[in-house]
Amino acid sequence: MPEKKNKKARKPVKFKTITIKVTARQKKSLLNFSKSRRTTPNKLIKKAIRPLLQNYADMELNSHLPAKVNQLELF
Repeated sequence: MPEKKNKKARKPVKFKTITIKVTARQKKSLLNFSKSRRTTPNKLIKKAIRPLLQNYADMELNSHLPAKVNQLELF
């Protein structure tokens, strides 16, 4: 069978590193939980935070919030 040559090459995905600190007990729990689920700690963390981060990539921040005024208006 002839191969399809019309497929475009995918643009490579850029990954960024994020560092978090956990206690020794939290690390042990994370490793044990991921081992029980037969996955890696990295995949486990990414799956847990995916719903929180999924829809915010293209969201614009509302930088025009009204300033908090502590002045008393008498007139």
